[in-house]
Amino acid sequence: MTTDGAGVTDLPRIISVDDHVIEPAHLFSTWLPEKYRERGPQPLTAGIGGLAYVGGKYRFTTDPEGQLTDWWQYEGEFFPYKRIIAAVGFSRDEMTLDGITREQMRRGCWDPVERLKDMDLNHVEGSLCFPTFPRFCGQTFAEAHDKEVALACVRAYNDWMVEEWCGDSGGRLIPLCLIPLWDVDLAVAEIKRNAARGVRAVTFSEIPTYLGLPSIHSGYWDPFFAACEDTGTVVNMHIGSSSQMPAASPDAPPAVQASLSFNNAMASMMDFLFSGVLVKFPRLTLAYSEGQMGWVPYALERADDVWREHRAWGGVKDLIPEPPSTYYRRQIYCCFFRDKHGVASLDTIGVDNATFETDYPHVDSTWPDTKQVAADHMAGLSDEVTYKLLRGNAIRMLDLPFDRDRKAADA
Repeated sequence: MTTDGAGVTDLPRIISVDDHVIEPAHLFSTWLPEKYRERGPQPLTAGIGGLAYVGGKYRFTTDPEGQLTDWWQYEGEFFPYKRIIAAVGFSRDEMTLDGITREQMRRGCWDPVERLKDMDLNHVEGSLCFPTFPRFCGQTFAEAHDKEVALACVRAYNDWMVEEWCGDSGGRLIPLCLIPLWDVDLAVAEIKRNAARGVRAVTFSEIPTYLGLPSIHSGYWDPFFAACEDTGTVVNMHIGSSSQMPAASPDAPPAVQASLSFNNAMASMMDFLFSGVLVKFPRLTLAYSEGQMGWVPYALERADDVWREHRAWGGVKDLIPEPPSTYYRRQIYCCFFRDKHGVASLDTIGVDNATFETDYPHVDSTWPDTKQVAADHMAGLSDEVTYKLLRGNAIRMLDLPFDRDRKAADA
C-alpha cells in the first residue's frame, strides 16, 4: 500500500457488512397486500412527547407541542425515528434521542439512489443494511398480536428490500431479509423463498431466549439452521437483536450499555460454540454485527480451556468433539470499524474471520471518514490482509458478485 497525507491512496473499496436503512413511508402501502394495509403499519408525522425505557425498548408518546417526528403506528403502538439512528450529517452534540423526520435526515438514510452516492463519498462499494422499524431481527412483527398480518409484513419488507432497496443498485446494496421468528416452519419457507431470488443473508437474534423464544440448544431452530446451510444463507446477528443491552446497574446511563454492547455478541458466540449447532451443521455460517472483535481472543482461549479441562462435568464431552475455536475459525465471522486492539490481535482472531463495517447512518458511523479510519487501522498490514478485511472476506462470506477474476485466480 502507498500512502499520502490523506491516508491510503490505493485502499480497496470497502464492503460494509453492517449498515442500516430507514424505511420509506410508502413501504407497506406499496408492498403489503391490499387486504392487510389497514391493519398494517401506518406512517404518520407528529410531535414527540415523553420517553420511558420499558422491557428493553424505548417507549415514546406523541405530543402536539413536541419535536416534529416521523413515526410508524402499528397495533396501537407508536414507533418514532430518532436522531441517533439517522445521525449522519449531525455534529456529535446533536446526536440525541430527539425525534426526526425523513426530510430532516440525510436522504441516503431512506433513498437507495442517494445511499449509493453517500457510499461513493465514503469509499464503499457494497452495503448490507439492517432494518430499523422492524428492529434488528424483526422483533416488532414477532411481538404483534395478529400473526397473519405480521407474516404479511415480514414478506412485504423482504419484497421491498430485494426489489426496491437493492433492486437497481447493481448488486451494491446487498439484501438482508427477515424471518417470522414465531414459527420455525414459516421461517424455513421464507429462507427458501428469498434464497430462490438470490438472497444470501438473514437477520436473527443473538439471544432468542431474551425474546421469549426457544434457545438454540433446544433443537427447535434446527430446521432453520438446516435451511440456511442448504441455501448458503448467512445468519447475521446484530448487537441489540435480543432487545436487551447489558448493564451492571438498572439506573446506569446509556453510555454503560453502549460500552458493553459487545457482551451480547460474546455471550451468543459462546452459546453457539457449546451448543453442537456448528457440529451438526458444518456449512452453516454465522456473522456477528457491530460487536467489534477485540474480545474474541480471550473468549476463544477460555472456551478451549473449558472444553479441555471441564468438558465432562460441563456437559459437552460427547457434544463438541473438537476445541470450540475449531468451529469459530470454520464458521464464524466478526466485524469491526473502530478496534485497533482487535487488529493487533489478528493472528488469534483470524485474518479470514474478520470483516469491516461503517454503521451508516447510526451515531457510531464513520461516514464520511471511513476511508481514513480504515487506513489508520490497516497501517502496517500487508496488501493481502487489508484486502481480506475490507472486502475479500465479505465477498466470500456472502458469495457476492465482486472480484470474480481474483476469486478464480485464488481457486
